[in-house]
Amino acid sequence: MSKEDDNKAVVGRWFENFWGKTYNPDIVDEIASPDMLLHYSLHEPRRGREDIKAFMAGFRAAFPDLNFWGAADLIAEGDYVVGRWEGGGTQTGAALDDFLVGGLPANTGRKMHFTGTTVLKLQDGKIVEEIGLDDGVKALTQLGLIKVA
Repeated sequence: MSKEDDNKAVVGRWFENFWGKTYNPDIVDEIASPDMLLHYSLHEPRRGREDIKAFMAGFRAAFPDLNFWGAADLIAEGDYVVGRWEGGGTQTGAALDDFLVGGLPANTGRKMHFTGTTVLKLQDGKIVEEIGLDDGVKALTQLGLIKVA
């Protein structure tokens, strides 16, 4: 297999086990670099394995059915893999104050479903960066955190 194929396999496992329906926190220690950067427009950037695991624990405590999945084939070139995705969940759990524009009290029942594109950088089989551009306006509108005129 080529380097690109290897990198796509790593990212596929990440999407399935980190962002997918069933979260496995061990995946962070296994394939994220110790100082990995995770950055999406809805949240403050996260850096390092422990910070990334804490982010996902809080996100999933608020959205127990959280699930994101690929919406197209992964594209790889050199150290980079690009993926399109969609997903979301229903906020039936804990309060969440992680959004840049505010937070949600516990158990609002509000649903979000949105899409995005992510660029991941890998080195030596580990993810060092995940930077995504998501439809945050749609998600925040669905959650009632912003109003669209």
